[in-house]
Amino acid sequence: MDYKASLASLLSPIVQLDAAEILPFIESPPDPAMGHFAFPCFRLAKTLKKAPPVIAQDVAEAVTMTALVLNEYHWIDRAVATGPYVNFFLREAAFMDDTLRAVLAAGADYGKPAPAIQSAHAAQKILIEYSSPNIAKHFHPGHFANTVIGNALVRIYRHLGYDVTSINHLGDFGTQFGKLIVAYQRWGSREEIERTEIDGLVKIYVKFHEEADHDPTLNDEARTWVVKMQDGNKEALELWQWFVTLSNRSFDRIYKRLDATFDRVRGESYYTDKLDAAVQTIRDKGILVESEGAQIVDLEAYNLPPCMILRSDGGTLYATRDIAAALDRHAEYNFDKCIYIIANEQNTYCAQWFKVMELMGFPWAQNLLHVTYGMYRFESGKMSTRRGDVIKMEELIDEAVEKTRLIIEEKNPNLPNKESVAEQVGLGALIFNRLYNSRIKDTVFNWQNMINFDGETGPYVQYCHARTCSVLDKAAEKGVLPAEFTDFDASHLTGNEAFNVARILYDYPQAIAEAADKNEPYLIARHLMALAQAFNAFYHHNIILTDAAHIQTARLALTAAVQSVLQNGMQLLAIHAPRAM
Repeated sequence: MDYKASLASLLSPIVQLDAAEILPFIESPPDPAMGHFAFPCFRLAKTLKKAPPVIAQDVAEAVTMTALVLNEYHWIDRAVATGPYVNFFLREAAFMDDTLRAVLAAGADYGKPAPAIQSAHAAQKILIEYSSPNIAKHFHPGHFANTVIGNALVRIYRHLGYDVTSINHLGDFGTQFGKLIVAYQRWGSREEIERTEIDGLVKIYVKFHEEADHDPTLNDEARTWVVKMQDGNKEALELWQWFVTLSNRSFDRIYKRLDATFDRVRGESYYTDKLDAAVQTIRDKGILVESEGAQIVDLEAYNLPPCMILRSDGGTLYATRDIAAALDRHAEYNFDKCIYIIANEQNTYCAQWFKVMELMGFPWAQNLLHVTYGMYRFESGKMSTRRGDVIKMEELIDEAVEKTRLIIEEKNPNLPNKESVAEQVGLGALIFNRLYNSRIKDTVFNWQNMINFDGETGPYVQYCHARTCSVLDKAAEKGVLPAEFTDFDASHLTGNEAFNVARILYDYPQAIAEAADKNEPYLIARHLMALAQAFNAFYHHNIILTDAAHIQTARLALTAAVQSVLQNGMQLLAIHAPRAM
């Protein structure tokens, strides 16, 4: 049952407002002792010409009388006025029965909206561009943050029924490729670079900049190769394609470990033959002006710096290519929303070219959405490929897995599939650490806080899931199979711990919906943490496998519901849920 919607319908004739107006104001108090739901009466004071506490008292009395008369509200135990709030207390057994049955019946589909809403979502085309590493450069923690946020949003939107296309927009265009060609021809070894992949490419790229500091003619030579690439020179394009192939080989290893897949992988170069048309469209709209030899769109009226479209030498820029890509994507997909996962350091840049799209007169420009995120912070400061001191994400992943493996070796040396579990838990620690707070916040990288089985971490949630699996497996050994859990009696679930678990399970679909609405995966991560903490409290206060069959069945039903939601919630975040740790 949608209890909030039902309460809104109950309150509607009492407070003389439409249920749709009431629904957003119904809250879930943080402490169940204050009520299971609450309705504030402040906004009624003006129309009803009474003080909010008086209104709350009148509403509570009316609700109590209505619930006594109408059987459809039998689940309401009482309504109590507390200051300006009406607090609703549910009949806990009925609520837990309803919630657990809903979770167990839906399984992996729990949290999906009603069929009619899913159908409406299916008609909406959502594009999500994320990850977007640069060719011939290391995949670093910034790319990791981008990837795990985007991957989670793709999964969340798809869970809600949207038609989602995931796009990896590779940085494979620019002057750095002319530099790489020069560097390779002077200092590179094909055999060595084939073996070392991006490490080898970065090494010669760094070498180029070291040498160019003393010999500026190298930059002129690099620009010559860029022109050759643009003119279709065979040698230049073959080397460029080789750099792309080597880079993708490295990226794909990381994507496989992160369980991230893309429907479209397209580099900036894909839009090369579409740039002239994009520039001409901007010119035709009368917004392209010359400034010191360059072609710009003046955005001073919108408190933004000018958006440069063409350099003085006629070369294009990121904005030119992003505009061309947006035009091409809308022509191909006719999207309802195109989400760009881009770091907050690019807030101004995104605002600039989004505004240009708007000034070009495209109504769908309002459907371009910048989903920003904060950066990783390390003691060494920012990262720079040019200096060669970039932090490699693949090495961080390996270190997380190794640290986890050592903990498993110490605490559970006989665990089957230790290497696989270490991979899952190490990656889970990294992903959860990034997704546990709002995406706009910077993330502090701290091994001790991240790989901790007792704190607010991914391993803690994974361990709780493993605990539920252990309980269910032991029940199966006793001959109690999941099919029997549906024959439970929720009245045997007593105590605040059981109800608190059910309350969090009930709110899970809302957490998913809000995560999509706000493009904030942390809302799911926080919800999973709350559920894990609540179940652990229940576990420590109750013996689940007991000789009292009816009590055992009820507690196993609750345990199975928690296992299902933890597993599926972690799946939405691309975190594995091992059955044993």
